[in-house]
Amino acid sequence: MQQINLPQYDVRIRTVSGRDQIFDILRHKYVALTPEEWVRQHFVHYLIEHKNFPSALLANEISLQIGEKKIRADSVLYDRQYHPKMIVEYKAPDIQITQRVFDQISVYNLLLHVDYLVVSNGVNTYACKMDYDNQKYLFLTNLPNYENL
Repeated sequence: MQQINLPQYDVRIRTVSGRDQIFDILRHKYVALTPEEWVRQHFVHYLIEHKNFPSALLANEISLQIGEKKIRADSVLYDRQYHPKMIVEYKAPDIQITQRVFDQISVYNLLLHVDYLVVSNGVNTYACKMDYDNQKYLFLTNLPNYENL
């Protein structure tokens, strides 16, 4: 896998029928090892191990529906009352973070109305705090620890 700018962790990989799989600690199962999944698993471990996010309040691949269209948010963080607090969208390391990626996560936010949006390809990570009162968002220089959200 391509080098990324996220802390290393004890990655669990296996090969089944010639295909690599990586263990997802949130879904408690092995999933296909794609470049995007490589980023997701590293980012989730970063949130839990370095930013003190409770794993019980994080979920991967959250199904959403807009009209007839079904979509999936890559990761969602919930608060202690199980209200969505943050959406994280992942891309493979070779995919540039563009306005289109922000448009994608903004669609998810129409349904979830979270306080924080995060986009990462493992090389670059962008986080912003929503300011609904002033109808804008503020880019953050660092992703806060869970207790500071």
